[in-house]
Amino acid sequence: MLAGMDEGTSSPVAGADISRMSFEEALAALETIVQQLERGDVPLDQSISLYERGEALRAACQQRLDAAQARIEKIVAGPDGRP
Repeated sequence: MLAGMDEGTSSPVAGADISRMSFEEALAALETIVQQLERGDVPLDQSISLYERGEALRAACQQRLDAAQARIEKIVAGPDGRP
């Protein structure tokens, strides 16, 4: 179904394993999906597949942001655990 995409077939959007993507790659793939969906010229079945992929990318990006925030909070916390 995704093989018929006119754009992004060689990009990270085209089925790359999200867990192996860097944050920047996942974000770029998500931006590409948003652009495709906003154009409105994608068939319904493909739109649903793109939306599902986009949601997985969004969740992966959020997880990485949460992990980064936790690391930063750990770095800046004092010995008593307070910032």
